[in-house]
Amino acid sequence: MAKKDNYLDFVPRHSKVMPWEEDENGHVQIKRENLGLFNRIAQVIAKKPRYSYIELDDFGSFIWKQIDGKRTIYEIGHLVHDEFGDKAEPLYNRLVGFIRTLHENRFVVYENKIKKD
Repeated sequence: MAKKDNYLDFVPRHSKVMPWEEDENGHVQIKRENLGLFNRIAQVIAKKPRYSYIELDDFGSFIWKQIDGKRTIYEIGHLVHDEFGDKAEPLYNRLVGFIRTLHENRFVVYENKIKKD
């Protein structure tokens, strides 16, 4: 029987191709280049920008700043709970969903997983 991956054991780190900065409100802004043929056509014809800036809210910005390539998602969850308390609930469902979305959009990669016997 195959074991299911436990996302709480994953260790996310920021993708090296996604630069980011913090704005004056402490929110994280991720800079993403609009690549691909359709984006290039839109840039030339419709004067669409080459880069998009994705601003994270308070929760997302806090989580983003905790991602260091060393902490597991479980450990990040503890920090989120300490910072936001009950406002973060349902904590791990939201946290795993958020980090999965970051991963699917190539904002983070999984560095490694904790090996459990």
